[in-house]
Amino acid sequence: MEPTDRDVASFEAGIKLGAVYHQFIGTPVRPDTTESLEAAMEAAMCAQPACQSATVRIDPDTVEADVNRFGYTGLAGDHLEIEVTIVHEGITVHAELLEVDSYPLMRLVSIDR
Repeated sequence: MEPTDRDVASFEAGIKLGAVYHQFIGTPVRPDTTESLEAAMEAAMCAQPACQSATVRIDPDTVEADVNRFGYTGLAGDHLEIEVTIVHEGITVHAELLEVDSYPLMRLVSIDR
């Protein structure tokens, strides 16, 4: 059975979220560098095929709470909220990544034709 366009679009959403999560977790960050890191993560996701848009939010308050004695912390899942929109062959998939019970939950939000 061949994957449908819906399958391909959904798979692409999952790949984008998983890749950006595992690529950037541990990146040094301070509250005053969250915006530039958000922009870099969004650009990395949108450089890939089928990605129409990506929004990354890093909570500077959560980052601040984790800052070590050297003035920074490593980016962690509980710092992040990510949304991505994938378009493939007329199918639009919206997906997100949220930290739920200390787990990076990646889920489909909606699929539209």
